[in-house]
Amino acid sequence: MSERTPSPDEPRTVLLRGGEVHSPADPFATAMVVERGHVAWVGSEGAADSFADGVDEVVDLEGALVTPAFTDAHVHTTSTGLALTGLDLTDARTLPEALDRIRAHAAARPGDRVLLGHGWDASRWPEHRPPSRRELDEATGGRPLYLTRADVHSAVVTTALLDLVPHAAGLPGGSPDAPLTGDAHHAVRAAAYASITPAQRADAQAAALERAASLGIGSLHECAGPRISSADDLTGLLSLAAERPGPRVVGYWAEALTTAADASRVLELGALGAAGDLFVDGSLGSHTACLHEPYADGPHADHTGAAHMDAAAIAAHVTACTEAGIQAGFHAIGDAALTAVVEGVRAAADRLGLARVRAARHRVEHAEMLTPDHIAAFAELALTASVQPAFDAAWGGDEAMYAERLGVERARTLNPYAALLRAGVPLALGSDSPVTPLDPWGTVRAAAFHRTPEHRVSVRAAFTAHTRGGWRAIGRDDAGVLVPGAPADYAVWRTGELIVQVPDDRVASWSTDPRSGTPGLPDLTPGAPLPVCLRTVVGGHTVFTRPNE
Repeated sequence: MSERTPSPDEPRTVLLRGGEVHSPADPFATAMVVERGHVAWVGSEGAADSFADGVDEVVDLEGALVTPAFTDAHVHTTSTGLALTGLDLTDARTLPEALDRIRAHAAARPGDRVLLGHGWDASRWPEHRPPSRRELDEATGGRPLYLTRADVHSAVVTTALLDLVPHAAGLPGGSPDAPLTGDAHHAVRAAAYASITPAQRADAQAAALERAASLGIGSLHECAGPRISSADDLTGLLSLAAERPGPRVVGYWAEALTTAADASRVLELGALGAAGDLFVDGSLGSHTACLHEPYADGPHADHTGAAHMDAAAIAAHVTACTEAGIQAGFHAIGDAALTAVVEGVRAAADRLGLARVRAARHRVEHAEMLTPDHIAAFAELALTASVQPAFDAAWGGDEAMYAERLGVERARTLNPYAALLRAGVPLALGSDSPVTPLDPWGTVRAAAFHRTPEHRVSVRAAFTAHTRGGWRAIGRDDAGVLVPGAPADYAVWRTGELIVQVPDDRVASWSTDPRSGTPGLPDLTPGAPLPVCLRTVVGGHTVFTRPNE
């Protein structure tokens, strides 16, 4: 991609031309003008000639595609950065390979007070078991180690780390040798993260933001909270992001409120709402998502997971947030947890009025095990479903983790994106990174090629949910799309032919016929190469340029 040499400062007015601009303002657009951080014009190559002499910079796209920048609607930024810069077992194929990586990491980090790692998933290993405490003690040479499962809802630790938190073993979720869950996990996590210096934390956050920018992500929704990270972590991240040109970071603080006055704490931290990972339950992988019927492979025959909030507590939280004028939100995965959310939000609507609750745009993270009744209630209450299609790509299908935990029939009901869209439920897509990696086009592909065919949506619908949907989830209807007046948050991509890609004829089609002028998007058929980000721009400021382009 060639261009005129810009001035040292960010140019005030930019003309991009000679490519494909994905915009509902003009489905055949090849050019765009950006002025003072906003889109000023979108149109044809011929009309672009009239702007060429009056701009500060002309970018020759050389056939590249310009789209709105992605919004990842659920991220844990510091943990993402630590996985990027530290021990990441996401792609470890066996237990011995994981242990070898732990040994190498311990040898390479002799000065770390606590070793940190992430990403093991025993359901993918032939051994089908996590590392034992004895194996971890040997691999680390007896040093403290905190190692989270892929879903971050359980962790294995060494004896040395438990010695730093002696009360953890007696807390709910404690175990002599099995992975720690619940309160025991939260206690050791707090101790492990307390070992991170401010400099390490800032380096990790910067690494995560840089990775996001390199993938065409212009905005992140940081899901922080007292049971996940710390107030210092959130305020430090928001401060760091404010000092950089991008990506943008929107913060959520997952602390339950009982009165509107409690919202002052959330606002003081700079958070948009008391939302994100406010846990109603846990996760399927760790057997802690709260179910109406027992797990198929639970630790005992009647195991149905863990419930952290009931409908009354949810109603109190939604009421407090609505009265304070901020968003409420919850982490809810299992069907019983989602029932509690629906009942609680409806109770708040009965008290405050449905219109007032709908206007607040409260949100639910993950929302995996939805029933038709849940979906209808989400639509009625205007709840945004903040979902992660990569979960289905990783754990869906008839032979992976979902089926192991729930049985094949229940597993096939998970993540019903087509039904959500049919009902009019707002969708915002994200990664829950580091649970699954920052990977926006991969996320769109996972939604469009869901492992359960009836849950598939068009590439266009998934793309919209990963761009405009993230902005709508924070109450902004004027962004995430390239039209005049919108923020100039965009990415430039090297990609192949653009097409309109919809599910097969057996399911609802969420796009229109190509002849109607629907803007095309890259071919995301599994196995096809994903687009390569050449440049990411946030508010008119370039935050990433691919080297040698």
